[in-house]
Amino acid sequence: MLKLRIKRRAAVGGRAVDRLAEIEAAVAALKDEDLLDLADIFSGETVTTLKEMASAEMAKRNISL
Repeated sequence: MLKLRIKRRAAVGGRAVDRLAEIEAAVAALKDEDLLDLADIFSGETVTTLKEMASAEMAKRNISL
């Protein structure tokens, strides 16, 4: 029972890592205008993962809002 639970948690963690990589790739694939739109949507006071991803990609491309 414990081994099955450990395997299940590892599988769930693996899928989460895969999804995160897909999201990061999708953000990186956005055109500049779409990236700026995404950054604008998440430009509020609250720090979110998508906001950080968009900001990092904007810094790589040397663009800003």
